[in-house]
Order: sequence, then structure tokens, then C-alpha cells
Amino acid sequence: MTIPMIIALAITVLMIILIMIDKLPFGAPPLLACLLLVVFGVADLKSAFAGFSNSTIIMLASFMAIIAALQKTSFITKFKGAMFNMANKGGFVAYVLMILVVMLGCSLFGTGSTAYYVLVIGLLSTLPYSKQLPPSRVLMPAGFAANHPLCPFNVALQYGIVIAVLQSAGVMTNVSLVKFSIVNLVLSLGFLVWCLIAYKTLPDHPIAEATEEVETQETAPAMPKWKETATYIIFAAAVVGMILQSKIGDAGYAITGLAVAALLILGVMDFKEIRDAISAPIILMSAGVIGVADALGSTGLTNLVGEQVAGMLGTSINPFVLIFAFCILTSVLATLTGSTIGTVYVFAPLAIATCVNLGLDPTAAATAIVISGWCGHFLPIDGMPAMIMGAGNYNIKEFWKFTIPMYFIRLLALTCGAVLLFPM
Repeated sequence: MTIPMIIALAITVLMIILIMIDKLPFGAPPLLACLLLVVFGVADLKSAFAGFSNSTIIMLASFMAIIAALQKTSFITKFKGAMFNMANKGGFVAYVLMILVVMLGCSLFGTGSTAYYVLVIGLLSTLPYSKQLPPSRVLMPAGFAANHPLCPFNVALQYGIVIAVLQSAGVMTNVSLVKFSIVNLVLSLGFLVWCLIAYKTLPDHPIAEATEEVETQETAPAMPKWKETATYIIFAAAVVGMILQSKIGDAGYAITGLAVAALLILGVMDFKEIRDAISAPIILMSAGVIGVADALGSTGLTNLVGEQVAGMLGTSINPFVLIFAFCILTSVLATLTGSTIGTVYVFAPLAIATCVNLGLDPTAAATAIVISGWCGHFLPIDGMPAMIMGAGNYNIKEFWKFTIPMYFIRLLALTCGAVLLFPM
């Protein structure tokens, strides 16, 4: 390992430790890590703080303001009332229904949709406290459910990557789209099973955002009907922009910023409310870790780890263990580097080449490793897990108590599904 690799890794470990011990305010450790990268010469100032100009962060910050505006509407008031009544009446039944509804919605948006998980977590963060179903008990599983389609028919992106990595390794084979979708379903069912098991172990406490909203709800004046209608239209336009981002490029992100400007011009929110929303600790956390992730990738650490692991596994390893090991490696480094597709393109060819050398069909390996790129989430240093941890007011022990078992259960389910559907 080179000196820059060692320094970047040490700073990353320090950042994770600071997040774990919870001694600094939420969002501060990544900023400290970015400064250390500059001081030790691993990255320049522009690269270290590149997360604050990252298109996804700009969109996320804008959408946080839009969600704050939406919370002023009668729709959210009724939504919170309906969820509160469901929680009071249902408990576990309501918990399961919320997760299933989110998973069904994910079927339309597709795995890894930033627009969808921001929407889901933003709405769930408005839930008032109920002893029968505390919001802290439902936000984390339902938030992660936004990454697990119950009817996985919208899997074109991942399916295309599987075909691409197989062809790049010189393997020309027909991969059944139906079987590929079923592998995704097995993964989602594994996640759902863990959610059912984990229900009693999830924490019981109010959510900070919801508590503050409840405290100010009675004193807040009702929004005029025309402003409420305008808020709904602006919200819908922002969602459409995020959904179309893959087709229209950065303009999709800019639409969310223009939506916030419209809220300011129409007087739905004042500048202070917008400023507080877009500079929330969740945004600082998400933006800060991008510089750290980029530093890990630019030093060549990702490639080095992949080559070393491939060499350690050798050519006599059990195929199931081989795939599972590469799934862990891919998901962990995709989370640390913030580059899911880039990490997949590093490790999938290594696993495919190993399978070919062993005389095995590499389709299962390619399928599982590609999907695993979206299955990290046990570290709160990526967009979705960071937002869930912050919005749910979880400490690191509460977070890991759910996410670490979830992580291994999902990868085991994914590996089993891939091996069963694509025999080696």
C-alpha cells in the first residue's frame, strides 16, 4: 500500500469511529475528515469538498426544503393523522402494511431511486409519536424498504450492467430477465423476513423532526388554499424532474432547485426556513462523505483490495462462498467509495474470471455481485443510511442493531437466489 492509501484509509476509519462514539454533532465527522485529507495532501481543497457541488447533494438539499413546505399542507396533516390512527389500532399489523406499501412503491421507481427514498423518508419523518407504533420503530425498516421492490419488474439498469460485465469479460450468454427479476424478489423477501423478526428489537423513541413539528403545529397558521395547491404542483414537478434525471441529465437536478425558488417567490416558505432545510445535518453528512469516498477511490485502494482478495480466494474455493465473498467486498467498497457502478465494474470481472477458470457458469456471480452494489447500508456514510439515521434520531448502536443483521441476511438471500436461479 502507498502512503496516500494508508492515510486515506486511516482518516476514513477515524471518521467512522467518530460517528460511532457520537461525541460530535451529526454531520461533523465527515467535515473533519475532509479537512484532514487536505492537510495530509491526499486531496486538494476542491476535491475534498466536492460533495457540496455534487448534483445528487444539490437535489437532495432542494428536496429537503420541498418536503418542509409539504409538511405545511393539509395532506401531510391528514397523512400523519391516518398513520397515527393506524399505529394506535394496528401496532405490528400497521408496521407490516407500511413496509409492504413502500416496497410496492419501489417496484415502480426501481432499486436505488434517490427520488423515492428521499420522498419516503421525508414523509415518514413527520409521523407523531405513538406508544403502539413508535415512529423510530417504523422509519428505519420502511426507509430501507424503499430500496427493495416487492414486484421487481423495473430492473433494466441492473440487468444491463450484468450483460455488460459478462460481455466485457468475454462471456457471451443469454441471461433470463425473468430469472434475474426473481433473484431480486428473493433478496426483497429476505429483507422482509428480517423486518418481521426485528420488530421487537427496534428502538422506541420520538423522532426529532416529528416532535418539533407537533410542538409548532397548533400555533402554525393554516396555509391559504391557493398556496397549498401551488405547493402540490411544485412538489409534483420536482418529483418528475428527479425521475427524468436519467433522461434529461443535470436539468433534472436543477428542476428541484427551481421548485424551491418558486416556494420562496410565492411565500410558501421564507428564506430562513429554506436555509435551515438545505443546511440540515443530513446534508452535511451526505456531502462530506463524498470527498472521503473519492479519496479512497483515487488512491487506488479499491483496485488493490480487489486484486488481493481475488488472490486469497484462489481456485479451489466453494462457488457459493466465492460469490458471497465478492458480494461483501463489492457492497462494502461501494458504500465506502460512493461509486456503486464503478465498484461493480471493478469486482464483477474478477469474480467472472475466477468462475471461468474453475469451469463454472459465471452468470450467478455476475448477477449477485451487480445487485450487491446496492446492498451496503450498514454504514451511515451513504445517502440513504445517513438520511435514515439522521431523520430517525438513531444512535449508532440502534442503527447497527438493525442494519448489520439486515446486511448479512440480504446478501445470503441474494447469493442463494442467484445460485438457485442460475446453476453453476
